[in-house]
Amino acid sequence: MGTRSAARRVLVLCAALLVAAQAAPLIADQLLALLREFGPGWCRLPVGRAPDESTSFVCTQIFRRPSIPGTVLLVLVLAAALAACHPLIRWCLSPIRDLAASIGAVGPQNLGHRLRPGPGNDEVAVLARALDDMMDRIAVSYEAQRRFAADASHELRTPLAVQRTLIEVSMADELTTEQLELLTDQLLATNERNERLIDGLLVLSESDRGLTTRTALRLDRITGAVLDAHRKRAAEAGLTITGTLHPRTVLGEQVLLERLVTNLVQNAIKYNRPGGTIDVRVGDDPALVVANTGDDVPPEDVPALFEPFRRRAATRIDHSGGAGLGLAIARSITQAHEGLIAASSTGHDGLRVEVSFPPARPAAEIDGRTP
Repeated sequence: MGTRSAARRVLVLCAALLVAAQAAPLIADQLLALLREFGPGWCRLPVGRAPDESTSFVCTQIFRRPSIPGTVLLVLVLAAALAACHPLIRWCLSPIRDLAASIGAVGPQNLGHRLRPGPGNDEVAVLARALDDMMDRIAVSYEAQRRFAADASHELRTPLAVQRTLIEVSMADELTTEQLELLTDQLLATNERNERLIDGLLVLSESDRGLTTRTALRLDRITGAVLDAHRKRAAEAGLTITGTLHPRTVLGEQVLLERLVTNLVQNAIKYNRPGGTIDVRVGDDPALVVANTGDDVPPEDVPALFEPFRRRAATRIDHSGGAGLGLAIARSITQAHEGLIAASSTGHDGLRVEVSFPPARPAAEIDGRTP
């Protein structure tokens, strides 16, 4: 798209106004002279004669204030100049109007449309490039939402199809007590998976909306409570949990921070090996670190772990299955708290997840009660 400099057009308009302002008195004088020479004689008085009772009020005022005709004509000339500026103003703004027409044609079906203003540095080109950058971000976000909706539909369709099949089987034949118990267990397992998926989607949606309130919370205490709740499960899996928890304050919502730590710890337990370890640290920066042993994670595959419904095809200790939303929820919660989350892998032994939060009040300033 070619652009025409709005600044140059405004400059031309300003120059035209300056010329009109300088020429207006001269034009008014010329018009006044023509009016006196060729105009009607209804208000002319003989030389040396003053207005009397028969003279109209207007003529009397003109006689007493001879500048009135010139002032009136000057005002009329300036009004005519301003009226002539209207098409000039539209001409100055036409590049913006052309942009509006192009932007108005963009919709979900053509999010790839770009203005492409070229390398110019004029105002319209800068605006067009900013709009192109914005459209890039919108297109990425729209595609992510579309993919998320498609993945969520697929994830929900599969267990619902399993439930339908199990119910149809139970209706087709009479089942023994043992078969009925097996069918019931399978239906309950499928239903629990649906509940986990829906719960994960709700948490993801809630955290994507951002925080409604912010409270100073002790992240070390929240992490300690989550670790205590998972020590038995880790011990049953043959894992060792170690924690180094220094006082750290975070401004946020306790429920979401608990979910963040829980997801990271559960992920570290699930993708581990018998006899492995989970090391959890809380400090200033990064605020939270969760590292575990486990199968190899190629470094190039690490960023994809934070995408919804992405599951690693790796050895698991916990085979209960998940919704594939754990790390996606962790990322969303971290972003809602204006933080950053990153994972790293050496490619040969597990995963290390680091979470950073903005600095908050020192932990000593928070009252002594557990949040």
